[in-house]
Amino acid sequence: MVMSSSQVRVVDPVLTEVAQGFRHEEHVGSLLFPRVPVQTSGGQVLEFGKESFKLYQARRAPGAATKRVQFGYLGKSFALVQDALEGQIPREYLRDAARVPGVDLGQRAILGTLRALSLTLEYDQAKLATTAGNYDNNHKTSLSGTDKWSDAGSDPSSDINSGKEAVRASVGIYPNLLLLSAQAFNAAKEHPKVVDRFKYTSRESVTPEMLAALWDLQSVAVGKAVAFDDAGNDIDIWGNNAILAYVPPRTSGMEEPSFGYTYTMQNHPLVERPYYENNARSWIYPVTYERVPVLTGLLSGFLIQSPA
Repeated sequence: MVMSSSQVRVVDPVLTEVAQGFRHEEHVGSLLFPRVPVQTSGGQVLEFGKESFKLYQARRAPGAATKRVQFGYLGKSFALVQDALEGQIPREYLRDAARVPGVDLGQRAILGTLRALSLTLEYDQAKLATTAGNYDNNHKTSLSGTDKWSDAGSDPSSDINSGKEAVRASVGIYPNLLLLSAQAFNAAKEHPKVVDRFKYTSRESVTPEMLAALWDLQSVAVGKAVAFDDAGNDIDIWGNNAILAYVPPRTSGMEEPSFGYTYTMQNHPLVERPYYENNARSWIYPVTYERVPVLTGLLSGFLIQSPA
């Protein structure tokens, strides 16, 4: 028996396109670690140091040799991790949905599964960005006592500027992104010195956009994600941290200097062809996401621990 092309297809192209376009609005880890495609499940991370921001003497005399430059170097190894979940739609739901024209339960099952996978990725990205051991002593600080932003005598703007200058001194460029945990953002926006800067220009609460303008950054993002472990305990994914980083506004590929990337298998996440399971009386939608966040330019990042 000859099988048709639809019968041998193992990937659902329509639902895969939906999956690859999915973005969870409250998950901000991919701002620090933009997604770039890779074609192998393992290799070496392309890392960046000062040479990626160096001022090169490019001028040449007629007939003279042309200098060559190479950006990035192969650093520590990476191995993609594969997350896989299956969305389930009981047969009874399909029967009930038939009464409402236009309801696409298949797509809804995929999006629900992707939200779960996105939360796992957000957790991995946050853990990588907030681990102090990943930074050298010149690119991290930990606040305590009256230096915490919850204390009216502290100075959040001074702390942010110190972090920015540490990055500029290392790579010659200012960070353009600040990621604040929810705790850090709440402390910053309520700080008397911050509020005072806006008392003549706005009566509204301080927003991330206002902080970006105050601190001369392209963007400020707030990590609000919360997860729950098997025992039902809540996990504040971004904890009590602030991360300054340089990340290219428009990523062209892993060859461009950046604080980090999420190496992602090409064409992932992907949705395999749905199948019907008799025992569960359900349609099953398998989703696979092979990826790993990596630090590629730690000199272009600065970690502030326990700001609030």
